[in-house]
This record gives sequence, C-alpha cells and structure tokens, in this order.
Amino acid sequence: MIGQYGYLEDFINELRSKGRYAFSLLEVRSKFEQSDEAIKKALQRLKKKREIALIRNEFYVIITPEYRSKGTIPPPLFIPDLMEFLRKDYYVGLLNAASYYGVLCQQPLSFSVITMRPSLRNINNDHLKINFYIKKEWNKNNIVLKKIDTGYIKVSSPELTALDLVCYFEQAGGLNKVVKVLKELSVNIDADKMLDLVKTYSPITTVQRLGFLLEEILNKRGLSDPIKEYIKTVNYFPVLLKPQKEKSEMITGNDWKVVQNVVIEN
Repeated sequence: MIGQYGYLEDFINELRSKGRYAFSLLEVRSKFEQSDEAIKKALQRLKKKREIALIRNEFYVIITPEYRSKGTIPPPLFIPDLMEFLRKDYYVGLLNAASYYGVLCQQPLSFSVITMRPSLRNINNDHLKINFYIKKEWNKNNIVLKKIDTGYIKVSSPELTALDLVCYFEQAGGLNKVVKVLKELSVNIDADKMLDLVKTYSPITTVQRLGFLLEEILNKRGLSDPIKEYIKTVNYFPVLLKPQKEKSEMITGNDWKVVQNVVIEN
C-alpha cells in the first residue's frame, strides 16, 4: 500500500522542500501518468491521515505536523497560491491586515480577503473560515507586499485598511471594535497618502464616517483635517454613523454631516 501511493508522498515532500504548502489536482495529473481514479484514491488516503486538506475544488494544502491537530494550516501560507489558482487579484484586509501593522486586537474568527467580481463562495468549515469581500476596483499603490514563509502576500496599506474597516464595520466586529483598532492603526497612517486615497475611495459615506471617528472620537486632527478640507469640495449628504432601517432625525452638528446615533466607547 505504501509503495502504491509513495509517488504522491514523494511529490508532497518535494513541494515542502521548496517551501510550498499547496498544490492543485491539475499539477498532480500533469506530473504523474496515473488514472484519475488512482490519483483521487491516493489523495483521499492522505486526507484521512490529515496530511493534506481540500480547500477549494481541486486545490489542496499540505498540513505539516505542527498543524495536524487543527486540520489545516494558517491562511497566509496558502492564500497567494489559492488566489493564483482561482486567477483572481486580491488583498488581505480588515482585522487581518491591521495585524500586519502591529495592531494587537483579538484574533479574528475568520480570514478576510478582498477580491473582484465574480464573487467567491466563502470557505466555512470546522477547521477554516475565509470570507471573500467584493470590490469593483482598487489602486495597486494602496497594496503592500508582506514577507511570509512562502514568499509574499498582498495586504491593504494602513490607509486602505482604515477605510475598509469603517466600510465593513459589522464584519470587523462592530464600530466600537473598529475604533479601538483605528486608535492603534493610526500611528501607521500617512496623512498625505490618506488624502490621495479618499479622493478615489467609494462610497463617500465611508470617508465621512472615518473622518468623524478620527476627529470627534480619537482626536486625530492631523489625519482628519486634510480629509475635511477635501470633502468640502465635493457633494456629500447627512449620514448615520451606524446605518439602520429606522428613520432618524438627520441633524448632525459637525462638518462631516455624520449623525452619531450610537455610543462609541474609546
């Protein structure tokens, strides 16, 4: 039995020697003259031994001994390979991106990846949770390459991370958590880069909410003032800090035209 499946184990050992943690079914098919039935049986055997895991249809990761009890490996080790396999541009965002800038927030329950249409089905099982969020476009200047064991992974810049956290505040754990993250993240934010970014970021309501939080809650005037001067040059309308279905009186009392309809703990 060992000899029958040894070719696949040798293949996996070879990949690991090259620093790789992932492979595709197509790659195995192209390398070995084996029937699909034989290859799938070999893969199934390794899955039962928890030496590999199927992440997406025909895409596998190699589970090294230190991660075997968890049933998978950390997403950063395979996300670049997965997105290349899916032929999708991407970047790591939200709380996961913030962690690359030293934000010591609570470990997020899922891994957040921003990508483009068509949308991808989230990965959600006992061992792994990856959420895919869709954006129409983004400027590559706002993407940072971070070194990882397998090469590099794309991560949103501190400025883009801040805006995305406000835009997807519910997915990031709520506004109070976002404010705590922004407080730590703000030391990494460049005011000039943020100003350039808000001029192209959509929706403008996210820019208003971020500016409001930076000025009124966190007292980061060095970051908020340039944004405020910019939004005065565009059309923008009153907005609730926390969107809600119920109607609310839209009296703001601030330059951001943001109604603080929720208590923020700072």
